Amino acid sequence: MGRLFATYDLETPTSLERAAEVIAGEQSSGTFLRLPGETDRLRERSGARVEQITVSSTSSTPSLPCRIGADIHTRGEIVLSWPLDNMGTSLPNVMATVAGNLFELAEVSALRLTDISLPEEFASAYPGPAFGRQGTLALAGVRDRPMIGTIVKPSVGLSPQGTASLVERLVEGGIDFIKDDELQANGPHCPFEDRLREVMKVIDTHANRTGRKVMYAFNITDELDVMRHNADLVQQAGGTCAMVSLFPLGLTGLSAIRRHIDLPLHCHRNGWGIYSRSPDIGISFRVWQKFWRLAGADHLHVNGIANKFTEPDATVVENARSLDDPLSSEHGYQAMPVFSSGQTAVQMEATCKAIGHTDFIYCAGGGIMGHPGGVAGGVASLQQAAEAAIGGVPAHVFAKDHKELSQALDLFGDKDCAGERT
Repeated sequence: MGRLFATYDLETPTSLERAAEVIAGEQSSGTFLRLPGETDRLRERSGARVEQITVSSTSSTPSLPCRIGADIHTRGEIVLSWPLDNMGTSLPNVMATVAGNLFELAEVSALRLTDISLPEEFASAYPGPAFGRQGTLALAGVRDRPMIGTIVKPSVGLSPQGTASLVERLVEGGIDFIKDDELQANGPHCPFEDRLREVMKVIDTHANRTGRKVMYAFNITDELDVMRHNADLVQQAGGTCAMVSLFPLGLTGLSAIRRHIDLPLHCHRNGWGIYSRSPDIGISFRVWQKFWRLAGADHLHVNGIANKFTEPDATVVENARSLDDPLSSEHGYQAMPVFSSGQTAVQMEATCKAIGHTDFIYCAGGGIMGHPGGVAGGVASLQQAAEAAIGGVPAHVFAKDHKELSQALDLFGDKDCAGERT
């Protein structure tokens, strides 16, 4: 069997060599002292290896609280590897190995898991996305342009009938994709079954009249048995997408629901700031997205250019592009990036240029509903912005002959969309 490789950004009050050895021992065959059963043969077979160490900087103070005092704290990149025999092709156990009891070690004053390389054996163990980009676009009837989407707002408080009323305005306005907010799943004020029934009435009526079925991502996040039941209800009702919240669900839950239903899984990363906010601790998106894609995520949120959160544009673009990276020689496991967070027609041009293709979902809330022309005007402005970007025409030039785009640029044009914001 192959080996698993993990890359870390490490800072330590000791030396990188010492800290790397401690981490390798802690996360494989060793503990704080040599045990009788830990033979040289066992260590050779099952111990983690330190593959590479590169020093990058030093500082006089630790980045995070640290029990070991030192005048110098050394920072750099380390690469460790493990035999697959240790954990097998189990994503939860891989996570326990590469991101277990590392971050709190006394020899660590900063630690961030920045990349992981999984051997080919995982390709046969995990089917990955069932639809991905192309399957999603085909199901939604969209070709050669981004899918224009939005989120049900207010996030909570709408009844099933109130939600359906909003959906009716959106589908009549030409939207491609609608998602539940992550805060709305199956609460007493808006029960899942009632919301599903009322929303599908609107979507089916529109589809029967126009031949175009809008994709709605129903949030099925819940206990696993309830999730399976609600996923079945979505399929029985003719729905075309299910949504889950990745961190509450976990890898096991995501993999289980992937194997249970034959619908695109729209995967929301709410809670992401826990892992992304600090450069000194956590797990990078590059690592998480590999786990999520293997487990079956079809759509993955990547934030958006000139967003309302803390991630810089360069990171957003890097995260979106990372979904292109193949995870095996036989299966690319391509997932569709979802741009959201304060998106309007203004950011469309920069988004298309930055990722180099149009196979993505572009979700705008206020950018659609706050448009002077209403929902239809907001959707049209995004479609026109995409058309301009695809044709290589600057948005402000295209807007001269397209009223809705012109109105959007006038209203939202103070966005910084150079793609280089830090």
